[in-house]
Formats: sequence, C-alpha cells, structure tokens
Amino acid sequence: MNQLENTLTSLEVAEMVGKNHKEVLRDIRKIIEQSGQRKVALTYFQEDTYEDVQGKSQPMYRVTKKGCEIFGNRMAGAKGTQFTFGYVERFNQMEQHIKQQPDISNLSPELQMFNQMFQAVANQEQKLLEVNDKVDNISEIVALNTANWRNETGNFIRKIALKQGGGVAFKEINQQIYAEVERRGGFKFNIRLRNMQTRQIEKGYSKSAVKKLNKLDVIEADKKATQIYIQVVKEFAIKYQVELA
Repeated sequence: MNQLENTLTSLEVAEMVGKNHKEVLRDIRKIIEQSGQRKVALTYFQEDTYEDVQGKSQPMYRVTKKGCEIFGNRMAGAKGTQFTFGYVERFNQMEQHIKQQPDISNLSPELQMFNQMFQAVANQEQKLLEVNDKVDNISEIVALNTANWRNETGNFIRKIALKQGGGVAFKEINQQIYAEVERRGGFKFNIRLRNMQTRQIEKGYSKSAVKKLNKLDVIEADKKATQIYIQVVKEFAIKYQVELA
C-alpha cells in the first residue's frame, strides 16, 4: 500500500478483487479508452512499472480513490460490494496516517531544520532495521529444511505468486522455475515423467496413482535435480523478497 502517494497499485487491486493482474490491466485500459477523456483518466489510473521475479520491468497502474470508485462501479454483486468496502478502508487508513503526521508549518526556520535532521536520522535508522530484517529473512530462506523441501518450496512459491496476482501467477512461476532447473541440469522433465509413469504401470500401480505423478515426483527421484530445484526456488524467493512471517 502506497501511503505517501495515497494510491493503490493495480497489483493490490487484483489481489482485492480476486483476479489475475493481466485481467485488471486489461480492465483499466478499457476504462481509459472508453472514458473519452484520456488525460483525466490517467490522473485516476497513473501509469507505472514494477519489477517481476525475473528482474524485468512490467506495466502496472497506481490507482487513486476516484479510480477505485470508477473501477468498482463496473463490478456487480457481492464482489463489487466487497471491493468497495476494501478500498474505502485502505484509503481511510492512509488518510489517517497522513493526519497523524505533525504540522510543522508554524515552527521557526531553525526548529524546522532540526525537525528535518531528526526525520533524516529516524529514516536512516528505519532503513537499517529493514536491511536487518531482510538479512534475517534471507538467512531463513537459505536455511530451508531440505528434509521437508516440497512443503517449504511450495510455501515460497505461493508467497511469490500472491505478490504477482494469485492462482494464474502460481502456475507461471512454477513453469519459470522448472525451466530454469531444466536449463541448469540439462533435464527434460516431461520425458522423465512419461518414463516414470510407464515404469509404474509396468510394476502394476493403479491408473489413478500413476495419473497423480507430477514433475516434483521426478525431481524427488533425482538427488541432483532436487538440489538444483531447491537452489532455484531460494533464488526466486530472495529476489522477490518473500516475507516468511
């Protein structure tokens, strides 16, 4: 939540309405196009970018309260009502935060200067705390429990996907991770999965059991693949600054 600029990102909007971020981008662009007042619309939906898990710049919008109102008016039923309550509450929180900041306009120039110095020191201390938190968080990621690696890596990927917009993002991130593991190890998981399924059918396993096999089962059967997979997931989690708490 961007408290200083008093906007929500389109990523946050996507999370609130339960849509993929690409769908929200499409909806916002349609609103801008249909408005007939592009310049005005772009003050409600401000074009910006963010960095994805691969470090690439991707489009997003910063949505003002008025922009959320316009976006919400296009949504019918319970989802529209829930979104309205959600964004109103978020903006109220931001406005309350701003109101709590002290008014220093009546202070003398000297006192204003001292206040600025104090704020600079406070901001520096906050940045140091954030750095320490990130270091602690990275340490926890690096110390991932390999005995329970399937659950722990799955947890990391879900948290990355949540930042990217939900369920569809989870599938996309998994594909990126598998592709990177294949590249590093020279694997072909689809071929290995078919071979594993064939072997289990030959051993008399039921069709339902064979059908449940997936790429993680293939990775688990190969120690080298498991190690590479864990390392790649760690790198994604660190790069995307996943919060473990």
